[in-house]
Amino acid sequence: MEAVTFGVLGPVTAERAGDVLALKGPRHRAVLARLLLARRRVVPLARLVEDLWEDAPPPRAVGAVRTFVGDLRRALEPDRPPRAPARLLVTEGPGYALRAAPDAVDAWRFEAAVAEAGRLPATRAPDRLRTALAQWRGPAYAEFGGQEWVRGERSRLTELRLRAVERRAELLVDLGRAAEAVPDLDAHLTDHPWREEAWRLLALALYRTGRQADALAVLRRARALLAGHLGIDPGPRLRRLEAGILAQDADLDPSDEPAEAAARLWARATEAYDRTVAAGAHARLESAVGLLRTLAVTGGGGLEAAREHRMTAVEAAEETGDAELTARVIGAYDVPANWTRSDDPERAGRIVAAAERTLAALPDDTHAEAARCRLLATVALESRGVRSARGPRAADEAERIARRLDDPALLAFALNGVFMQSCTTAGLAPRRDATGAELVELAARHGLVNHAVLGHLIRLQARAALADFAAADEHASAVDRLAERHERPLVAVFTEWYRALRRAATGSPYDSAEAAYRSAAARLDGAGMPGLERGLLPLALLGLRLAHGRVAEVDPGADWGPYRPWAAPFALLADGRHAEARTALRALPEPPPDLLYEALCCAEAALALELGDRTALERTYGRLLPASGELAGAGSGLLTFGPVGDWLAAIRRALGPGRDRPD
Repeated sequence: MEAVTFGVLGPVTAERAGDVLALKGPRHRAVLARLLLARRRVVPLARLVEDLWEDAPPPRAVGAVRTFVGDLRRALEPDRPPRAPARLLVTEGPGYALRAAPDAVDAWRFEAAVAEAGRLPATRAPDRLRTALAQWRGPAYAEFGGQEWVRGERSRLTELRLRAVERRAELLVDLGRAAEAVPDLDAHLTDHPWREEAWRLLALALYRTGRQADALAVLRRARALLAGHLGIDPGPRLRRLEAGILAQDADLDPSDEPAEAAARLWARATEAYDRTVAAGAHARLESAVGLLRTLAVTGGGGLEAAREHRMTAVEAAEETGDAELTARVIGAYDVPANWTRSDDPERAGRIVAAAERTLAALPDDTHAEAARCRLLATVALESRGVRSARGPRAADEAERIARRLDDPALLAFALNGVFMQSCTTAGLAPRRDATGAELVELAARHGLVNHAVLGHLIRLQARAALADFAAADEHASAVDRLAERHERPLVAVFTEWYRALRRAATGSPYDSAEAAYRSAAARLDGAGMPGLERGLLPLALLGLRLAHGRVAEVDPGADWGPYRPWAAPFALLADGRHAEARTALRALPEPPPDLLYEALCCAEAALALELGDRTALERTYGRLLPASGELAGAGSGLLTFGPVGDWLAAIRRALGPGRDRPD
């Protein structure tokens, strides 16, 4: 039978397998609450009587308590045979004890989680504290607030909760995530306006997000409240903060850019690892990977540093010979990604190879299923843009395992892999849209901020591909709000490029669209995403010219990056070297399976139309046909070559009779 779990962080409850147990009347609940309060220790029968009836107990109080206990036993252990000894609510010596498991009571789990957060690296502690605080459903032992026997425990748990809220806010401010701390501190102070430390943290968080006037207003509000209601002045920490803000004291600024600070922390972590891993300090290595995960979402130098050091951590884990440790180190880097081309293909290949080796070494049992899922999702993610059957297979298997395990964070990671492998042919925008929709819903239910950002970006891309700009605009606005609240600077790169694409696709003058593309390209400088940056602007401008019916002009000296094979034939045509251009056209590979698949097919179609090459026209027609209702390239959320339908019609006209309608 399923174990019984108990809740005291709110009204007192007992549940089995999610079903609330009927506990009869308030005295029954009081007995249960009093036994839970004792934390598995015996409560004498006389003490139960004394606590349940604070005034003079009735003559039959002892018999009543025994009846309450009997009723509770039947509710907690309904399948216990008659006269068999109780296993949960037991009689012992002069009274009773409730032998609940250490993780069966929400208050006990909360305390353990807070203690665990105190031992975690600062980058991981806020999420652990958030999970711990989510267990509160109301005041502790809510229906017994007026009882003397519970007063001390209620005060203790409440103080622990308030400190946890403030500690989490302090960590967020120190980590450079001050904007994320502001809403929770606001709500916290509404209910607990006498907490000077909370006022201090709120003012500091506002100051560090550039809201100096708001920070000073908060401090003035705190001063007025303390003086008006308690007749006291603010404490020294509040006074020092106010003076520092007025003086714009440099000591109040973040000690470092988050990326630089984290990079130094990583360097110290790896040094410590070198010194201690031989002695078995594996947890230090796992903590370092958690740091890299946080570092990666800061953008710029943080993303580059995370990419640089990740492989070092994986190699160090493999050297231990512990496959399960290596699986955790590889799988812990579940940084959401929405660009389907790798920033460093060589390093990505090494990650995939390490993941495959670790998959082969993992024990074949159910305990390793979550690790196996994370490794498969990693293979799918790091195989992005590579035409191979392995990536899609790994994505499918990871998704199946994650759904079977019913783990929201694991499923979000697996769905990111599914998305990365959803560009194998043209016309898959609706499938990507469904993946994005599930990620948005999953992230909203389980507080997965990074995957909420990912889901909205995926939907933005997919709706743009389908020319549904009203919906794409909504997702762009939603993801911008998330980025501002949670300090995700890289998001603005994608939303500004989207707005340039929107301008190009909805009839803006050529010069206006070109200026928007160039402005968006400026955001890529220092973003730490070479897989996105290289070649993107010249490709966008090529698509803009072709969509506007202009002659395809390419600058052969521009950095075309991975798109040079599609640009080179245009340069040869411009020089009148038609034979060489035709040879280059026929040598073009199939575009890689990424979000620019349709755009590159259209670039090839433009070459084939100019050269009258029937073989290339037939080839591009077949590739583009599944996307006949989409905007070419707009699935990237970055650029477009115009409606695929227009390109198909132009190819049909060039091929003549027999191609007057789609096959």
